[in-house]
Amino acid sequence: MKLSATRLFPLLLMLALALLSFWLERAARKEPVAAAQPRHDPDYSVEQFIVTDFSPAGALISTLSAAKMVHYPDDDSTVLLAPRLVQSKPEQPRLLLNADRGALSRDAEELFLNDNVVLLREPGADSGESRMQTSFLHVVRARSLVRTDREVTITERGRSLVGLGMEYDNESRQLSLHAQVHGSFEAEK
Repeated sequence: MKLSATRLFPLLLMLALALLSFWLERAARKEPVAAAQPRHDPDYSVEQFIVTDFSPAGALISTLSAAKMVHYPDDDSTVLLAPRLVQSKPEQPRLLLNADRGALSRDAEELFLNDNVVLLREPGADSGESRMQTSFLHVVRARSLVRTDREVTITERGRSLVGLGMEYDNESRQLSLHAQVHGSFEAEK
């Protein structure tokens, strides 16, 4: 049997179409693409950030300020640079908190202060000024509650306490030091 061009043409055409179909199927196949890691880029920032809370009667409750506030949408976190909280609820000693940096919870009811944290409780009707220093402080604003699991130093009128872990409730004015507590008290003259 003799192979002529008229007999080979349909075979070659079918072979070319089969190869083209194979190539198209491979080229069009969707390869699974590795999911890109979400980026932790801010969506907005505010310089000289200030938020003031008032009671329903219009009385000042607290003022939260920071040199800079940055919000990240990927985890809905808010970071504060040089935060300062002044809490002045009626019939409670005023609290002033400062730190080098901080973060807010999503609902802004909790504040997490880090690095060189100083809490100053102004004198009350029956108590003097009190100063607390630590490296981390968790503040629950609505309950006037502060706590830490780090070392804290508390000084007040000739008294000094150092402990590991602390919880202070400004409403009830109860202070609890959790471990390794050391103190020094000067005799009143």
